Amino acid sequence: MSTIQKFLELIRFSHTVFALPFALFSAVLAWRETPFRTQDLLGILLCMVFARSAAMAFNRLVDRDIDADNPRTAARHLPAGLLSVRAVTAFTVVCSAGFVLTTLLFLPNRWPVMLSLPVLGVLLGYSYAKRFTAACHYWLSAALMLSPVAAWIAIRGELSWPPVMLAAVVFFWVGGFDIIYATQDAAFDRERGLFSLPARLGVRRSLRLAALSHLAAVICLAGLWRVADLGLLYLAGLALVSALLAYEHTLVREDDLSRVNQAFFQVNAAVSVGLCAIGILDVWLGQWWASSPAA
Repeated sequence: MSTIQKFLELIRFSHTVFALPFALFSAVLAWRETPFRTQDLLGILLCMVFARSAAMAFNRLVDRDIDADNPRTAARHLPAGLLSVRAVTAFTVVCSAGFVLTTLLFLPNRWPVMLSLPVLGVLLGYSYAKRFTAACHYWLSAALMLSPVAAWIAIRGELSWPPVMLAAVVFFWVGGFDIIYATQDAAFDRERGLFSLPARLGVRRSLRLAALSHLAAVICLAGLWRVADLGLLYLAGLALVSALLAYEHTLVREDDLSRVNQAFFQVNAAVSVGLCAIGILDVWLGQWWASSPAA
């Protein structure tokens, strides 16, 4: 149990709440016109867990020397010797294989199987992004935005505007909060020669860019309301998400980064889980109203 706990800590399993709710929301939107299958739901859950676990473990492997030099991350499991490189490598391989094999649950739809390796390549490739591009934050957001698109394709075998718009929400939302998170390491990244927007632009301008990114996410949320034909409850959720994102930016200032973790995890977990819950409830109420005798 101690080893399992260490692996869960290594991959920050609790951070699964950032992408999984958007995949589930996309799936619920897809099921409005496609029959529900339990194996599709199981496939989405397992693919999300395996893919994210593989990506996080691989990131820890690739960054272990950098983490060892950074006082903020020196206590992580690999630099601290709590887990071995061999064990984490095996874990990464098993999770990668689990992700690819789990796509078989979506058969006879072959798209998930055919796209599994390219998707895995995008996810794992992020770990090298900070070595050559300051836009690494948006590589991460591009990786996470695949979740609603992949869920939709897995269920319907095609692409449409609702998952694309939801993916745009994830892209700008994740990019914004990852920039905020990276402000903690601006000086270290600059000294080490790593690429990040805070290291290149400075903390103040990076925080402004993160705010603009979150504004774009809110605009895309409004676009999703239109293209997915959602209702008033979703609009209430949009207002709540907008307020949470605005609150997030009050927690972090150029001269006070002490609440970055609060802004990063607590607020954004509320955004993802809250939006998913409200969106699914809005879809359910819409279907119930459409099928009721009063309608």
